[in-house]
Order: sequence, then C-alpha cells, then structure tokens
Amino acid sequence: MQITSSVSISVTAGMQMQSPPPILELNNVEVIYDSVSLAIKGVSLEVPQGGMVALLGANGAGKSTTLKSISGLLRPERGKVSRGEVRFMGQNIDALAPQERVKLGIVHVLEGRRVFEHLTPDENLIAASAVRGNRQDMLRNKDMVYSYFKRLYQRRTAQSGYLSGGEQQMLAIGRALMTQPKLLMLDEPSLGLAPFLVAEIFEIVQRINKQEGLSVLLVEQNAVAALEVVSHGYLIENGRIVMHDSAEAMKKNPDIQEFYLGGAEGRNFHEIKHYRRRKRWLT
Repeated sequence: MQITSSVSISVTAGMQMQSPPPILELNNVEVIYDSVSLAIKGVSLEVPQGGMVALLGANGAGKSTTLKSISGLLRPERGKVSRGEVRFMGQNIDALAPQERVKLGIVHVLEGRRVFEHLTPDENLIAASAVRGNRQDMLRNKDMVYSYFKRLYQRRTAQSGYLSGGEQQMLAIGRALMTQPKLLMLDEPSLGLAPFLVAEIFEIVQRINKQEGLSVLLVEQNAVAALEVVSHGYLIENGRIVMHDSAEAMKKNPDIQEFYLGGAEGRNFHEIKHYRRRKRWLT
C-alpha cells in the first residue's frame, strides 16, 4: 500500500509540474508573396500562456511578415503561408479569416500608430469595442485602458490627430485592449518615439502582461528596450530564426551586444587589420 501511495503521489506531482501548452506556436512557417518571393523561411517560435516574448531583427528581416501570418493579414498583400502551421490555443488557425482570429483573442497593433484621427480617444475606444462584447464590457474595458494610460484619460476629449506620437501609440494599444484579447502583438511600438516615452509605454505593457495575464509578442528593432521587459527573445535575419534564448542570455551574447545593442561603440575597427563583421551564427 505504501508503494502504491508513493507512486501515486509521484505521478500527481509530476502532472502538477507540467507547464501549460503555449498559447501560440509557429511550426516551420514559410510565407510567399505573389507565388514567387519567399519572405520567411521555416520560422518556428512559441509564446507561453501569460508570457512576454520579443521577436528582434533589423528592418526587412521578416518580423512584420511573421506577425501578419499570425493575424491573417497576408492576403491583402498577396501573401500566404505556403508551408508549416500557425496554432493558437492548440488550434490550427491557418484557414481562419482575420476577423475570426480576433474573435479567438488575437489582436495585432500594426506599425505606424493607426488610429481614427478625426475621432477623440474616447470615440476610438468605443469604436474598437464593437468587435467583441456588450456595452457593459465596453465601459469596463475603457476604464481598464484609462487606468493604465492616464495620459489618454487626460486627453480623452481631444481630437486624436492632435495627440503626440507617444499618446497615439498608447491609443493604438488601448484600442487593441478593447477587443478583450488573449494575445497582444505589437509591431515596432517604439518607432519614432523619444526614449523616455518608449520606456513608459514598455513599462505599461509589462504591467498589463503581469496584472491581466495577457500574453504579448513584441516585434522590435530596439533590442535594448525590448530585452528589458520580455522573458525570452527570438532573433530573425533574412527570414530565418537564428537565435532563441532568455532575455538575460541574449543581452550577454557578444554578437547581440555588437550588432543589436551598440556594444561595438568606441572600437576603431580600422586599427584591427583582420577584423571581419561576421556574425557567429552565419559561420
């Protein structure tokens, strides 16, 4: 009896220690445009339930295309997933239209702070709430957005076209939150913003992630800011994932430091005769 009890306890403990399945999985995804141009090549990544993950890379590396393969926004640009699969909460969503993916809980904040400039922030948030929920949900979600983005509350009756770049980015994220998402995808939220605004927005997103349990996939060129708030990161180059590690490990990686964190500043490479700017993952 004691042996059986011991085995039972061990099995139960093992089951309790198992981590939940990831909320998002990309398995060997390839995207092709116009049936000719291969944009991303065998991309695989995961976002854990309630996790915050960064996808880093230079301009044109394939970051935005990866997000569009998840949100379903490839078709208007004559693109499609030609290989692999995108799974959300265990479900293959490749065949779903963008609006169906939003209903499942995926929201994509596009690059460029796209808001209705002729409407006030309050009206922008109300318009976004039409996607999901009733009036009671709208009021509750709006209060939640204003509790995180206090600047927006102060400017809630101003015309959105007159907001600063940082305020418009906050509004774009706030609009996304009105859809009651399970996965928030942000495409270059730091673009064109002053460093203090980037720090403020990323700190708020980090709080939303922790307090609301919202999973976040953050696409960024600004590796310095991104690696301060995420737990893990992926690095994409030329449409391929070339590195995946914890944020701390990536910050310490000499190649990441040199090519993405500005670690090469102050070195005079003209004085180093045999120096070659070649990343270790390319050898």
